[in-house]
Amino acid sequence: MATLINHSENHTYRVVRPDGHKTVLRVHRPHYQSAQTIESELTWLGALRRDTALPVPRPLPGRDGRLLQTIMTADGERRAVLFAHEPGTEPTPDDDLGGLFETLGRFSAIAHAHAQSFTPPRDFSRQVWTSGAILDPDGLWGDWRASPGVSGMVAQQLGQLDIALRRDLARYGRGSDRFGLIHADMRLANLLVDNGNVTLIDFDDCGFCWFMYDFAAAVSFFEDSPKLPELRRRWLDGYTAVRPLSSSDVAMLDAMVLLRRMALLAWIGSHAETELAQSHARTFAAVTAELAQPYLVLS
Repeated sequence: MATLINHSENHTYRVVRPDGHKTVLRVHRPHYQSAQTIESELTWLGALRRDTALPVPRPLPGRDGRLLQTIMTADGERRAVLFAHEPGTEPTPDDDLGGLFETLGRFSAIAHAHAQSFTPPRDFSRQVWTSGAILDPDGLWGDWRASPGVSGMVAQQLGQLDIALRRDLARYGRGSDRFGLIHADMRLANLLVDNGNVTLIDFDDCGFCWFMYDFAAAVSFFEDSPKLPELRRRWLDGYTAVRPLSSSDVAMLDAMVLLRRMALLAWIGSHAETELAQSHARTFAAVTAELAQPYLVLS
């Protein structure tokens, strides 16, 4: 029996066999990831499982021994990957997240250190999350300008933020100590917590981006929470226990949070059919503009 458990970028199903054995099937959205990019994701996932102790998903091969399969659905052929079932439940912003964010900081640092030493195969291909890839009208997740609520003063404020982010990210640069292969979507929905054990799932958006963007992804959809300063401190505690950061890295966290907000704003506009987009569409642009004001004053 297959039960839909998530629909955001892809359709994810829990599959339970008659004997009770559980697996998780990810059916890919058409025209987002190619066979090459999915296989590259699985290559890095395999390397992380081999080279680190990070608790990440285990993809399962089909009868032909391949991890990536093509299946028939009501909408035609779709690419799909089957994963071993992992125990746990998704945390929420209302939970006590301090310890979890310290763990996420440590996970991020381990993954980033691995990315710096990882030599991908020649055919490795993943998206590159530059400022242009997020902010341009043809961005990877759509055009933030076409999203709900982007008009009038909100549009003006977000336009100023767009300019400031591009400028500040260009100054920060993309050196190998700060830009590389990351998870890029380490939000609460992509975590499973089971009796204090945390599993990091869903590497579908992994790609090349600023390392500090993984913190911004972790606070997706609750960036205006009063808990944010404490969560940021705990994340940095976990991170720097594994991998050092410069003062310029830490100084860019606010920019990364706002860059992620702009990415999510574009996503909401281009994924209007999903419940997640619908639940945030009414206020997300206006709140993003409010969050941008202190940053723009200091820029």
